[in-house]
Order: sequence, then structure tokens, then C-alpha cells
Amino acid sequence: MRPPRSGRIATAHRFAASLTAAPMLALLLLSACAPRSAGPVHPSPTPLAAVQTPSDSSSPDPTPTATPTPSHVFVIVMENRSYSQAITGRYTSQLAAQYGVATNYRGVSHPSLPNYLAMTSGTTWGITDDGFHNLPAGGLGAQLTEAGIEWHAYMEGMTGSCLRNGNGYALKHNPFAYYGSACPAQVVPFSQFSRDMAAGVPRFVWITPNMCHDGHDCSTAIADQWLAETVPTILASSAWQNNGVLFITWDEGEDSANSVLTLAIQPDPLNHSSAKPYNHYSLLAAIEDRFGLPRLGSAAQAEPMTDLLATKPPPRLRNGA
Repeated sequence: MRPPRSGRIATAHRFAASLTAAPMLALLLLSACAPRSAGPVHPSPTPLAAVQTPSDSSSPDPTPTATPTPSHVFVIVMENRSYSQAITGRYTSQLAAQYGVATNYRGVSHPSLPNYLAMTSGTTWGITDDGFHNLPAGGLGAQLTEAGIEWHAYMEGMTGSCLRNGNGYALKHNPFAYYGSACPAQVVPFSQFSRDMAAGVPRFVWITPNMCHDGHDCSTAIADQWLAETVPTILASSAWQNNGVLFITWDEGEDSANSVLTLAIQPDPLNHSSAKPYNHYSLLAAIEDRFGLPRLGSAAQAEPMTDLLATKPPPRLRNGA
């Protein structure tokens, strides 16, 4: 409600007083009721409730802002290549040229398992081997579930229990099974991936290729070819095209610096490379920030790769367009 003008208040008081005045004051009454120029308006502070709940009579914005499409995040984790080795893959190098690449990204430990744990819980838990460890329930998967965010972790080669190795599937490359020593319902065989991409894509998708396709047991060329066959399905989806992002990283490098290639693949990237020092905690921080989740462990202090996740602003429409 707009505050009353001081001139109108004065007029109202004079009009009320005139009701008891003698008839000889009629001329003065008429003069007092004449319109006056109002002084400056000093509105009182607007209550918070008035800002949050506009009245039904308020006019709609002629150009309302559309509700942003919920973001989808895809993650593919490859194996055992330093930056200089992974970038030699033909398809991988094409992705790096077209999208965003972190040129100063490091694994956090050796061997594989502690890196997978770092990506999903913000800590290595002091683990320095690839054996099975009974860790407390929690991690990124639990965060997503508690927040009501649909997710799936696709494990290529997994059949039956996620705690059983075989058919190219390695438990050490499935971090979600370690938290609470259980197989979450969201951890499924990779054979379901194509069906889910066609039917309804989860908000968070994690993909662990089998021990050959991730490059652990096979050549860089074979691993690169697997990416060339898998990634286009993601890039063709509306889930990726509408504010989505795909991260491809390698768990650990084979050089003294533990350098690994990490790609941030999203539509219309503003920056195509970043030399800032990033690691697996940065990746976790970027994922959690994307979903509005609290950061776990060392991700709380990590840089979340915001420069690589910046996108070009949409083109401005001309008047009359």
C-alpha cells in the first residue's frame, strides 16, 4: 500500500474541523478543500512478507523469467593415464579442443581406490590399497538420495552383486559399494544405460567402464574408441543439451606429478581451458555445488572449476525480433 500524502492528511483534518464551524466559514472551507501539490513521500520500510507474497492485484511482469531446467551431471571415470597419454586418443583430443579441459589437474593418491573415494566422499580414508574396506555409510550417493535427487551409477560388466568382481567389473572402481558395505539400488549394470537414456535420464549419472574399456587392461586407442561410442549418446540427450555437463576424468596418472586429463563438456563453454590447480576434490565440489549439496571432506576447501563451467550468455534479442 502506498503511504498517504501529507497534503491529503492536512486537508482531511481541516474538512473534519469545518463540520463544526459557523456558516461564515464556508468560503474558508471551500478554499481548504482545493487540491494542493504534495510534498516528498517518505514510505515506511516494506515488511518482508509483502516482498515474498505479492498481492493478487499486482501486475504480472511483462517478461517473466522462465524457471531454469534442472541440471543433469554425467561422470565417466577412466583409468591409469597421465594427461600426456590420455590426450593422444583421437576422440578424446577432439573433445578437449571443442569443450573445456583442465590442464593442471591431479589425482590425489595411488592406487585406484583412494582416488574413487576422494571423488565421492572428499577423503581417501587413509586407504593406500585396492582392497575392500568397510566404510561408514554416506558419500555422494547418500547425499543425492537424501536430497531426493535421482541418480544411477552404471557399472559395465557387473552381474549380480556389486560386491563381486568378474566379467571385466572391478569392485575397486565402484566407490558407492564401500559406504556401508552395501549395494545401493541405484548401482546398476551398464546394460541399462541406453534404456534409461531413452526413457528418463537420472539427474546424476556415473559411469564406470569395464577393465578394458577404461584403459586399465587395454590400450589408449581401445579406451578412446569406447568413449567415441558412448559419449555421443549423452551429448544427443536433452538432459545434456539443457544445462547439463559431462565430466570425463582419469583416476590416476603414471607420471611423478600424478597428472590426469579432466574434461568439462557442456553446451556453449565460455572457456576452453584452465591452468588452475584442480584435483578430484575439485570435481566433487563442482558436482555438489551443481546440486546445492553441502561439500564433503576436502571438497569444502577445493576450487570447484567455476571457470571451466562458465557458459556463454544467450544472444540478446533485438527490439521487434
